[in-house]
Amino acid sequence: MLENSSRKILIGLITGTLLSAASFSAMAAEDKPTNYLIDSERKAVLTTRDKECVKTPTTPNDPRKPFDNCGDSAGDRDGDGVPDDIDNCPDNTPEEISKGVYGDKDHPGDFGTKTGCPIDTDGDGVPDYRDKCPNNTPLEISKGVDSDGCPLDSDGDGVPDYRDLCPGTPSGAAVDENGCEYVTKGCDFILSSDVTFGFNKFDLTPQGQDTVAALAARIMKSLPSIESIIVIGHTDSVGTDAYNQTLSEKRANTVADFLVSSGVPAAKVFSEGRGEVEPVDDNTTKEGRAKNRRVQITIGQGKDCSGAARNSTNRLTPRPTTIPEPMVKPAKKKAKKPAAKKPAAKKATTKKATKKKK
Repeated sequence: MLENSSRKILIGLITGTLLSAASFSAMAAEDKPTNYLIDSERKAVLTTRDKECVKTPTTPNDPRKPFDNCGDSAGDRDGDGVPDDIDNCPDNTPEEISKGVYGDKDHPGDFGTKTGCPIDTDGDGVPDYRDKCPNNTPLEISKGVDSDGCPLDSDGDGVPDYRDLCPGTPSGAAVDENGCEYVTKGCDFILSSDVTFGFNKFDLTPQGQDTVAALAARIMKSLPSIESIIVIGHTDSVGTDAYNQTLSEKRANTVADFLVSSGVPAAKVFSEGRGEVEPVDDNTTKEGRAKNRRVQITIGQGKDCSGAARNSTNRLTPRPTTIPEPMVKPAKKKAKKPAAKKPAAKKATTKKATKKKK
């Protein structure tokens, strides 16, 4: 009886051991990563049969992950619709996939390293789920975007950098549609020479023409109340006094003539060059010299332009509306060519005399 009992216990122990070993072996087999042959594109190599990949018993899987094309259950742990085996952003948050990801059902295709990552429609580097300006054009992002994905506006004047002809205007300054500072009554309009003219030149750049044309349009709207438009050219201290004086005069004349050609009455436009004698910043620094190279346009409207000095550091004291001669000269009008004189007719007596001589 005892012997029978012992035999049963022994058989039970052996059976239990064998079952445990088999179970452990099965668990170990499940935990062991499948070893597939990987090609140069980091993809598993298929055999001639569908959903079957070439296995390598010794080479470890690299990367160690399941492959959907091998029949593995790849999974999709972030639920973005892109299987983990091809998902380069497998741990997206619900917010990150809220506007879609590359390779999902709404954006199918192979996007390489972007597959499974948040969509960035305009390619500005800010994904759509946090981009407040998701449809920027290449021009709009050409000068960069802010953290919200909108075009940069470095000087905060409301005109984005990609179309701002006068970047760096003072904080709080009123500007026109080109981002250049303007005032409507008896104040100074400052044009940066670096934007308005080419280097060492006095002809207007296309940007300069746009800016002066915009100012001329504003002047025309208030023309009845405007007594004078005074254009003053300034330079930095690089170069001789005589050269800078001449350059400042030519630049002032160019702007004044352009205003007149845009419809501003020539009788109200005056121009003057002051060379380097009235700097508004330090000529020993690059930034200071850039501020000193400028054309100042003062719009005189009676009492509105006769006040004291302005507070802004880069503006001059407004000029009085009456400008003493000879410091200011009216903008030149194009002179009409004199009519050609007809040659005088020869006298008949001369011809008769000639005939007699013959």
